[in-house]
Amino acid sequence: MATQTLTLEQRLENAKAALEKADQAQVLKYYDQLTDDQKEQILGQIESIDWVECTRLVQSHVLNKPEFKAPESIQPDPYLPRIPGKDLADRYKKAKKAGEKLLREGKVAAFTVAGGQGTRLGWDGPKGSYPATAIRKVPLFCCFAEFIRKAEQKFNTTIPWYIMTSPINDAATRAFFEEHGNFGLRPDNIMIFPQGMMPAFDAKTGKALLETPDSLAMAPNGHGGSLKALYTSGALEDMKNRGIEQLSYVQVDNPLVKVIDPLFIGLHAEANGDMSSKALPKAYPKEKVGVFCIVDGKHSVIEYSNLPDELAEMRDDDGELVYKGGSIAIHVISTDFIERINTQDGGFALPYNRADKKVGYWDEANQVTVKPEEPNAVKLETFVFDALPMCAESIILETDRIEEFSPIKNADEPGALDCPATCKQGQTERAARWLAEYGVVIPRKEDGSVDAVIELSHMKAIDPEDLKELDLPSEIDAGTEVLI
Repeated sequence: MATQTLTLEQRLENAKAALEKADQAQVLKYYDQLTDDQKEQILGQIESIDWVECTRLVQSHVLNKPEFKAPESIQPDPYLPRIPGKDLADRYKKAKKAGEKLLREGKVAAFTVAGGQGTRLGWDGPKGSYPATAIRKVPLFCCFAEFIRKAEQKFNTTIPWYIMTSPINDAATRAFFEEHGNFGLRPDNIMIFPQGMMPAFDAKTGKALLETPDSLAMAPNGHGGSLKALYTSGALEDMKNRGIEQLSYVQVDNPLVKVIDPLFIGLHAEANGDMSSKALPKAYPKEKVGVFCIVDGKHSVIEYSNLPDELAEMRDDDGELVYKGGSIAIHVISTDFIERINTQDGGFALPYNRADKKVGYWDEANQVTVKPEEPNAVKLETFVFDALPMCAESIILETDRIEEFSPIKNADEPGALDCPATCKQGQTERAARWLAEYGVVIPRKEDGSVDAVIELSHMKAIDPEDLKELDLPSEIDAGTEVLI
């Protein structure tokens, strides 16, 4: 049966009914003054929002602040080492084979969270379009696409790629993929969809704020909203139809990330994991990463700002940090778990968090959008790691910075971290480590850093073992740029 297209008048009546029930009728205050295009815009926003959920959250998180309940017990969550000892060697070998088997059977998909813009980098466009590699300057999206293409070749399989954008960059992301021919991947194996948004609410009244007469003040619903968007967009249904059992979750700003890691996937699957994570040992006690902990008997991540100083600083007899497992948003998640957290108890299970923010709002008297100097509104967001306490089983696997973590978050400037310059160094350092394993002589400066720029294309190698197939140089000359 064909779906009937509603008229503006019918959509308006539906919107009025939903808003009146939610006590948010002020959203349509200026509706009669709008053009048809403007009416389309605000009705589209209203229709995208779960107003029943908003009604509940206004009471619990806006008009009242959620009460923080201090945990009775916090313990460090143990993780599996990056390099196994003798006691774990057989387990890792078996797990890697299991992960490769899942890949060959077409039961694994890739998922990239890519809702950000390149504004902080001085880049006009989606962050995924930023030129990221050390020599070729290929975009972040291309880094991931090349990884997927190599993995498909290596395991003789198809790896569907799901990409979550934001309403701000969705159209530009789709255009970017089309312009670049989907980076050599089949378009029917790529699904792009936007993240859900939530209205910002006046902190005193709980009313949804209008940014302009034809637009609500909207904000993304947090990275935890990615798990909801997978369900509401139809991506999860698509995965089920394809027989996908495991989803590899990564963020778009890290070109070194292993988009697909057979060992990690296998360890997770062999443990019957719901959602598993990679941990990066913290460089220092107050590094700005969440920390994996067991909180009241459940797997959890405590934000660095919420971890008590005495725990952050605590060291063992060997001088190592006790709470050192840093969360870097690399996960494997079972599709059954994603379905469960979206449907149990009749709705999305992740808790919302309150954030007091400065949000621009429409000033009717002066006919202008006012930007307040103090926080005036509440934004509601979810965190993906808040799914961990809901897991029956979960494993954590250690990784390290050289292997897998050199994100591009900040612009290049003196002393900057997580910027294009440090990422270029990170790419070079990992390539050097892998090449040295196969006997390539690497030039080093007095401080130990690589005295060259090296880019190792994902089309050539996504794991050191892939270098066996290549004709490698015997050494790299100091001061040169080398593309492999």
